[in-house]
Amino acid sequence: MKLQYLVRFYGYTPVQRPPALTKGDTVGIVSPSWGGAAVFPWVLERAERNLLKHFGLKSKEYAHTRSKPDHLAAHPEDRAQDLMVAFEDPEVSGVIAVIGGDDSMRVLPHLDPRVFRQHPKVFMGFSDTTTILTWLNQAGLVTFHGPSMLAGWSQMDRYPPAFRDQARAVLFGRRGHWSYPTFPRFSEGYLDWSDRANLGKIKERHTNDGPHWISGRTPFSGPLFGGNIEVLEMIKGTRYWPKEPFWRGKVLFLETSEEVPPVRAVQRWLRNYALQGVFRHAAGLLFGRARGYSPEQKIELDGAIRGVIAQECGLPEFPVVTNLDFGHTDPQWVIPLGVRLRVDPRRRTLGLMEPAVETAR
Repeated sequence: MKLQYLVRFYGYTPVQRPPALTKGDTVGIVSPSWGGAAVFPWVLERAERNLLKHFGLKSKEYAHTRSKPDHLAAHPEDRAQDLMVAFEDPEVSGVIAVIGGDDSMRVLPHLDPRVFRQHPKVFMGFSDTTTILTWLNQAGLVTFHGPSMLAGWSQMDRYPPAFRDQARAVLFGRRGHWSYPTFPRFSEGYLDWSDRANLGKIKERHTNDGPHWISGRTPFSGPLFGGNIEVLEMIKGTRYWPKEPFWRGKVLFLETSEEVPPVRAVQRWLRNYALQGVFRHAAGLLFGRARGYSPEQKIELDGAIRGVIAQECGLPEFPVVTNLDFGHTDPQWVIPLGVRLRVDPRRRTLGLMEPAVETAR
């Protein structure tokens, strides 16, 4: 099928996939946002042990991985330099963010897109890392929305085998169509990291009632794009925000943070997307499980999303699925931006249609 046809009718532009990770590879550990590694080094070290234990991946830190938060806040150029050095480093095959924060957009002006295009690698994080993930994806690279070192990988021993299976499928490469699992239980946040007795622990688990199929009856597919909705608000209107044609055919995924934004705020943000024409261009919307929301607030959130899209936009059949296993609850999916996802409301499945990484033939 000709590329021009794909772009015109499906909004699909091929993106550059990084080489697959393999057992024995080294991953670079960087701090593109808050300097949590300096505050809680024992949590980082637990995460590094887990990567080796469960995936056979070694880790490598850089000049500012463990710099203090004050230094990183004052020097976004140092954070950017570490990230570029990690991508240029022939010793490493992937890069993972230590944790999120609230100002990674300050790193963007210091990044050279040529470095990343010339040295494509797995790059993963979530929350505040959304700014870099989406920027690199717009530059033509597959990036990975998933656990950070302190918030996710450090607690891996507490997750079911299904978490490791799906992460390995995405990062190490599994050919063919496969479906994301629904984790039967989830947790929200972590016990106090300053108490080393809490190392690797998670908070109380809750029963997962599974995806909420809000609207749309027909299967749909498209390249994934999105991340934390609050962080995306930080780059709206800047040169790092996608132009209108970019949204064509995308499967947009969004999630809320531990700051628990009011449903009213989420509704207003979605109205902004509506005014941009995003919901008229996109193939569908996926929304992660809202952390810190009561059951009643989750119902209210579902209603607000449907109200904006179905009623205010006049798109009652626009596909929307909420309460999915990604974002600020654990365990979470590893979601590759730029890779095609197929969602089938009839069979109630969500799965990648193609590998997220390049595997050896």
